[in-house]
Amino acid sequence: MNRQFDRSIASNPALSWRVLGVLNLYRVLVPLMLLSLYSLGGARGISVNFPQIFFGATTFYLCFGLGSVILVRRRLASLYLQTILQATVDLFVLVLLLHACGGIASGLGLLFLVPVGSLAFVLPPRSALFLAAVAAIAVLADTIWQQLTGHTDIAAYATAGLLGAVLFFIAAAASFVASRMRESEDLVRQKDLDLANLAELSQYIVQHLRESLLVVDAADRIRLINESAAEILGDEHAVPGALTGEVSPRLLYSLSTWRNADRDGSEPSSFVAADGARVIQPHFAPLGASPGPTLIFLEDTSLMAERVQQGKLAALGRLSASIAHEIRNPVGAMSHAGQLLAESPNIGPDERRLTDIIRGNSERVSTIINNVLQLSRREATKPSRLMLGDWMEEFFDEFCETMQVPRRQIGFHEEADDLEVRFDPSHLHQVVWNLCDNAIKYGEARGGTSVEIKLGRLNPSSRPYLEVADRGPGIELGAVDRIFEPFFTGRKGGTGLGLFIARELCQVNRAILLYEPRGSDGSIFRIVFSDPQRWEE
Repeated sequence: MNRQFDRSIASNPALSWRVLGVLNLYRVLVPLMLLSLYSLGGARGISVNFPQIFFGATTFYLCFGLGSVILVRRRLASLYLQTILQATVDLFVLVLLLHACGGIASGLGLLFLVPVGSLAFVLPPRSALFLAAVAAIAVLADTIWQQLTGHTDIAAYATAGLLGAVLFFIAAAASFVASRMRESEDLVRQKDLDLANLAELSQYIVQHLRESLLVVDAADRIRLINESAAEILGDEHAVPGALTGEVSPRLLYSLSTWRNADRDGSEPSSFVAADGARVIQPHFAPLGASPGPTLIFLEDTSLMAERVQQGKLAALGRLSASIAHEIRNPVGAMSHAGQLLAESPNIGPDERRLTDIIRGNSERVSTIINNVLQLSRREATKPSRLMLGDWMEEFFDEFCETMQVPRRQIGFHEEADDLEVRFDPSHLHQVVWNLCDNAIKYGEARGGTSVEIKLGRLNPSSRPYLEVADRGPGIELGAVDRIFEPFFTGRKGGTGLGLFIARELCQVNRAILLYEPRGSDGSIFRIVFSDPQRWEE
């Protein structure tokens, strides 16, 4: 029986404890009501055949009810033990009260209905029917005793039988209702568990997606963000509930621009990740009616760009072989013929200008061919550890001497003295040389300075970086996304391969080359070197 009882209350033990608590209130009120009716006396009260039994039973029932209140509230005994104890005491005391007041004719048999019906909610169905049977038998036995002693007549048997039938009906109905309630609660609990598991699964999937995404509400607060997006925006601040503007002002600017542009499908502007080593392109999608939450996808453009660049590099490698054999020799022949023609004493100024055009364009074509061949035949990288500050001093001496640039035209600022990087020295020399050459060629000298170079560490990743900045006209907004493409140039006479080769050299050394506009004018090219913590990987 104990196992059946445990299974019957396992679905909702709190309901069983509440039933016992309400039943204790009934045990306190019944004795008080009976004592009040007895004190009225006469026709308005109840008649008592055995006062001592009556007073003893009511007093005991009142004390038991008060004691059970304490037992139930403090859970001093198990639910099973308290239920059996209360059922036993209820039957015993109510039979004594029924006997003391003259049997079933007194009308006190109705007092059995509440305990039997209430305990049927707690007990298993068989136990509830057993309790109703015991109560009916006890009432019938008292009726027989009352009839034998002459306190009632034979008509009381009909009343006793009717009461027994009512007790069985109430017990069966209460057990049925309790069973249905338990089934409904089990179904609701199972659905809640399924929803909780589904929510946990969805949260796990979102957190471990390769795609970086977050949800921002109409007040620009982050409501949901996965690990990948938190890493891009900064793990310390990118948490649910944070303001988007505090986490990433550039992302908030892009979001505001997208909202104000009526979502015309134009791509928002990209921004640099918190570690300073990646360029992120946000994509927005509304969730529900406007204004409302917005789903934001953060795309790491460096990964896509790297795949595209590798494809272009392979194509250039195949193209370079054809260029070397099919173009280089004819161009060399034309250049040589132009030089011989220029040395002739019979040509005039107009013809000499044409030979200069031939020589200049031949040299340009030869430069393009050399750059492509250099890129396609690039040897494997040989990285080594370099103290960046000392290396830059040696670079300045060589660059200024070769390019005939005064040292004062190059501004240098070093935020940290112990910057150590891991890079192929020849590759780093080629990249920095190209950036400085472009800054001097296309920039403007202000205050005697044409190029400004800055060394430091990014926060919070602590990755070392090198910036080359100028005060030139800058790069047009529409051309920013194409400056690292091969053969793209916005300047007359350029080959369009310098920045492309520079970024390729950075990537093979596990670094990245980024561009940022410099305020109202000028450009900043930043080399973010590989993370020192991952040099051994």
